[in-house]
Amino acid sequence: MAVYAPVPPFAERRRNPRALSPIIAGHAVVIAAVMTAKMDLPKKIFDPPIVVQPIPVPNDPPPEPVPEQARPEPRSSVIDRPRPIVPVPGPADPLIDQRPMPIPGFEPGPIGPRVEPLPQPQPQPQPKLDPVRTGPRFATPAHAVRPPYPQSKLERGEEATLRLRLTIDENGRVTSVDPVGHADRAFLEAARRHIIAQWRYRPATEDGRPTASSTVVSLRFELND
Repeated sequence: MAVYAPVPPFAERRRNPRALSPIIAGHAVVIAAVMTAKMDLPKKIFDPPIVVQPIPVPNDPPPEPVPEQARPEPRSSVIDRPRPIVPVPGPADPLIDQRPMPIPGFEPGPIGPRVEPLPQPQPQPQPKLDPVRTGPRFATPAHAVRPPYPQSKLERGEEATLRLRLTIDENGRVTSVDPVGHADRAFLEAARRHIIAQWRYRPATEDGRPTASSTVVSLRFELND
């Protein structure tokens, strides 16, 4: 185990005058060197002072004399006065007609542009509509349709088909029976008498009003077997 001897404090150390001599000598050498050394310090650069030099301003040249121009002489004012018109009296002759002479073919009228009246619109004609017509309608009872068979044709056993034009009045009655094409006289007379007496129609109409009309029918005379 190592044992160290205690170190006495600095205050208790004994000062040696020989040790201070070199220290003092060293400081003296340093101070002498600093004092003898050339101080090469950078020079501080200062901005040169601003020098203001006044510049004399030349005086304005004197104005050039303006040559006098010849001034026009004032003229005397002259006022043009119209001469008065003196009416000259005409001859006071009662035999002279003072009225203006009329111009043949000229008629006085209003002064200014002539204003023509605007043409009035003409009424447009309404389109004529065709009347609404309906034909006659058969209205005879079933038992009155067939006309009687002619006796002479019945005995002979003859048959026929007739085309008949019927004229119907506004009351629906048949007023005439006319054949269309060839027709046997006996069959035609038998059919005419029966149709005029028995057949009835609902009359034809025109715009809702009953009117006379005509129609064509086929009538066949047949014998029953």
